[in-house]
Amino acid sequence: MDDRVEIVEVGPRDGLQNEARPIDVAQKLALIEACADAGLRHIEVGAFVSPKWVPQMANSAEVVARLPKRDVLWSVLVPNMRGMAGLDAIEDHLVGEIAVFVSASEGFSRSNLNCSIDESIERLLPVIDQVKNRKLNVRGYVSCITDCPFDGPVAPSQVAQVSDKLMGAGCDSLSLGDTIGKGTPERVDAAVAAVLDVAEPSRVAGHFHDTNGRAIENVAVCLERGLRIFDSAVGGLGGCPYAPGAAGNLATETLVGYLHGAGFDTGVDETALMKAAKLAKGLRDGHH
Repeated sequence: MDDRVEIVEVGPRDGLQNEARPIDVAQKLALIEACADAGLRHIEVGAFVSPKWVPQMANSAEVVARLPKRDVLWSVLVPNMRGMAGLDAIEDHLVGEIAVFVSASEGFSRSNLNCSIDESIERLLPVIDQVKNRKLNVRGYVSCITDCPFDGPVAPSQVAQVSDKLMGAGCDSLSLGDTIGKGTPERVDAAVAAVLDVAEPSRVAGHFHDTNGRAIENVAVCLERGLRIFDSAVGGLGGCPYAPGAAGNLATETLVGYLHGAGFDTGVDETALMKAAKLAKGLRDGHH
């Protein structure tokens, strides 16, 4: 058994994107630094998306421009060529990975991206090409791997098909998301098993929301399947702004506690992580 698990900290992006109160650049950078201080080595720091749709990410360019030089893979979400132009406008940025996203369900794709799954992948091809030319990593998010708020249950074969297309388009890794937190261990296991027919386990991550308190059980079935990368958000920040009823992401401190208890190594210092979690909850609750 490979006992090292990598955690992708998504709090500064996926976590904060839903907060109603604007969070300034200095506060975001303090949270990012606190996560890095805790030993998290892969952190998603922002998104180059329309400020009209996700106002909380409007200052991502400024955050990226001020990222500290650390031994961390900084990641940003870039959904289209306009976003790519925004990232390219920042001189000497330290971002090492671009994340793109598609849905495994047509209903969510139409509601969230205003196009079909196939069209959404077509739109990403020029983005992925540019990222590859710049020798950066590409991470592909697949949302709604078990359930869609519009279409209901999603077939594992559909998740595998979308994953296969993303890998074919040039994604280095995939993150499989239970976007509305309805995934049961049985159905997550079925989706992951289907994806592992088209992708190596070392290139696949699990991304769970704790809506029904089952995120850790879902992590457990992924570990059994050989997955060793998981996304989480410090302080349990977030949820998806386009998925009605999605509670927060699995809290990084819960995930790390569980993994350490199960004998896995994460490289994360739990005491320092609690400080970062406290900071995250303060941002959410409006305390500085």
